[in-house]
Amino acid sequence: MLSDFLSRRNFVATAVAGFSMTALPLPAFALTEAGARNLVNSVVADINKVIASGKSESAMLRDFEKIFVRYADVPIMARYALGADARSASQAQLRNFTKAFQGYISRKYGRRFREFIGGEVTVRSARKIKAGYEIKSLVKLQGSAPFDVTFLVSDKSGKDKFYNMFIEGVNLLLTERTEIGAMLDRRKGDLNKLISDLSKAG
Repeated sequence: MLSDFLSRRNFVATAVAGFSMTALPLPAFALTEAGARNLVNSVVADINKVIASGKSESAMLRDFEKIFVRYADVPIMARYALGADARSASQAQLRNFTKAFQGYISRKYGRRFREFIGGEVTVRSARKIKAGYEIKSLVKLQGSAPFDVTFLVSDKSGKDKFYNMFIEGVNLLLTERTEIGAMLDRRKGDLNKLISDLSKAG
């Protein structure tokens, strides 16, 4: 599981694709390399502010969810994580699942952000891809060997947003799709039950 991998490396990122967006209609290209780099730097800076705030865990998790919503293309990520079942879901179910998904991701990974104290993330390179930009960064944490984290950034939503992350090649969104699919299977395909349980999970 990705959460186990991240625990071993003492690093967790919010959310936040290995899936191709080439099948999705793209807007006129407006995202720039500088914009994509700035997005990643802003994500890191905002996370560090929350960590340094000294707030309670519950308050920090609420702040992490706000960061996730601000910088991630949550609807795209949630729809992909739901997989084929997104096509048969009602609009209300999709809205409710997206809300549950953003909270789930924020709680699941946000609880480990304290381990980021004293860490450093350096943006190393940016490469234009069909869906936007691939931003590669190097993460250095105290007591841990440096490792790579890659953000995929697009402006499909109308704003610069990241839509997936890879931690040393491990695809965060694809991993969540597998786990959420298994959760739905255990509920015999009952999406409403999954939404209810996901709202409390993480």
